[in-house]
Amino acid sequence: MIKNETRSICLADGKRNLQFWTPPGCSRLTPIVLLHDSLGSVGLWRQFPAQLASFLNRTVIAYDRLGYGDSDVNPIPLKKTFIEDEVLHFVELKKAIGVEQVVLLGHSVGGSMAVCIAADDPQVVGVITVSSQAFVEDRTIYGIKRAKDSFGDQNQFAKLVRWHGAKATWVLHAWTETWLKPSFADWRLDPWLQRMTCPVLVIHGSDDEFGSEAFPQTIATQSAGPSEMVLLQGCGHRPFKEQPNDVMEAIKLFLAKYQL
Repeated sequence: MIKNETRSICLADGKRNLQFWTPPGCSRLTPIVLLHDSLGSVGLWRQFPAQLASFLNRTVIAYDRLGYGDSDVNPIPLKKTFIEDEVLHFVELKKAIGVEQVVLLGHSVGGSMAVCIAADDPQVVGVITVSSQAFVEDRTIYGIKRAKDSFGDQNQFAKLVRWHGAKATWVLHAWTETWLKPSFADWRLDPWLQRMTCPVLVIHGSDDEFGSEAFPQTIATQSAGPSEMVLLQGCGHRPFKEQPNDVMEAIKLFLAKYQL
């Protein structure tokens, strides 16, 4: 049975909630750290972390960023630089939990953050992006506007409250109002991709409602290190939920190929 441990750590700007999944007789392989999406949290990974830990026989760690899930409130709106700003928070978090080398797996904007972290931290030995943005395209804007409208339904908004409590309104605005600002339209991941030298696995669904195949193609081709790209047919924005077996198999092959 997977050992499941919840921890709370204090960083300079507030408390972070973390969860660890450790298989019995776990190998000493590099742990995988999960970075959630714009509306995500530790809990919203659902069964995937335990499944992944068991499948790979290695520790999986997930954390709530400041303002999300069971971490402390973020008292300020997100800045345009919020994606690369996570680099400093992650360095502090990694030191606090006592891990050195890690493989990062990020969903959506969490994958974009993983790229930025890896570009600055040589102890990140591999990156896995899942449905991650490389720039802002029309499909991104259209998808966010549709999602924003849907949260006008109180039943839909209640789902955010379930995972984020009183922080739910901040979480929603941090996503929609940041990405829909005209000043954010020129954001691109390229500068960090060009500095990221570790291997990267790029996973994307062919039917992703927030980004076209141009996103994974950009991440795979602009990265300074070796890259692998997996396009899952008939899959939307949450491959780890929609096609978990395919995602885990791709990850296993990637880790074995690069001996991570």
